[in-house]
Amino acid sequence: MLSGRSIPLVRVFGIRVGVDPSWFLALFLFIWWLTGYYQDALPGKNDSGAFLLATATALLYFASILLHELGHALVAIRNKIPIAGIDLWLFGGIARMTRDTPSPGVEFRVSIAGPVVTLLIAGACSLIGIAAGGAHDFWSAVKGDPVALRDGFLAMIAQLAFINVLLLVFNMIPAFPLDGGRVARAIAWKVTGDRTRATNFTATIGQGFSYVMIGGGIFVILNGGVVSGLWLIFIGIFLGQAAKGAAYQTALMSKIEGVRVADVMDDEPVAIPGDMTIERALHEYFLRYRYPWFPVVDSNGRFVGVVDRERAERIPEDRQRVFTVREIVRGGEDNMRVRSDDPLEALLASEPLLRTGALMAVDADGRLLGIITWDQVRRAVQQGVPGVAPR
Repeated sequence: MLSGRSIPLVRVFGIRVGVDPSWFLALFLFIWWLTGYYQDALPGKNDSGAFLLATATALLYFASILLHELGHALVAIRNKIPIAGIDLWLFGGIARMTRDTPSPGVEFRVSIAGPVVTLLIAGACSLIGIAAGGAHDFWSAVKGDPVALRDGFLAMIAQLAFINVLLLVFNMIPAFPLDGGRVARAIAWKVTGDRTRATNFTATIGQGFSYVMIGGGIFVILNGGVVSGLWLIFIGIFLGQAAKGAAYQTALMSKIEGVRVADVMDDEPVAIPGDMTIERALHEYFLRYRYPWFPVVDSNGRFVGVVDRERAERIPEDRQRVFTVREIVRGGEDNMRVRSDDPLEALLASEPLLRTGALMAVDADGRLLGIITWDQVRRAVQQGVPGVAPR
């Protein structure tokens, strides 16, 4: 759904938060719309004041989306589903799980967590608004009453409360991949006992809802609302494509359900001892096997990193006899490793695997057991794994 790797911003609770380039377009459009709204709604508000208020509202809105996605992410982590990161983009945000939920109960808990956070945010905004301007003025501001909107802070809080309620209602529509659709999938999965059937059912609803949105967008355009109509059409197209993609992905997942990394990896990896000199490594490994890189292990067989031929050859010849491979090793970070008993589906969303083409499969003590490549994962998804039955 995203155009590529997002731009990293911060880490929250250890979770990488980034923005897709399309997010900047969404931010611009939102600020532009809110600036016009505040200029019309707040008597005497100058252009710069309306712009600053619009910017603050837009940033707080995206902060609420981030909190929504953090709700999904933290519940997923609590249920032992790793999170690759959270990305903000054109249509909001997405918490990227490295694998699908393993049961209807986990699916329900992860799916409902985001809407619960949004409900709490809307409730908090309402309480703040009522405390700041009184219940009557706050609800009048939510409805857009010009008299109640004279207070800029009250107008902003009312707008945030309204947008979060709108987000909550839209998200809870039982159409996959919206949160409501995922909740519906959890229920259908529990009833039927079949995740694929449940996904196809809610994805069909999602596609139907996308056609309704596209038709609604066309109707709005014909009645003069070009911008709003186009926005509805874009969201409808996105939901339709996402629903189809979700059904396709689930079908692929079913082919590798129960398959582990150890079932697919090369379990006889050629690794260079870290205490070997660079000269020996060049002659005994790089010249012999013609590989561009090798994993490096310590005396106990634990993976310590990767050594590249190009980097080794840059070392002067007189020093190649003295320096060891361990001294020029590249990486050894956790993102280069994967546990051999991890489910294979966890690698489908692995950015390090896509970027480097291979990961090192290790045991609980970090000992190198094998190497798994993207080609091996791709073949397993396309063809299944011969001789491996789902567990």
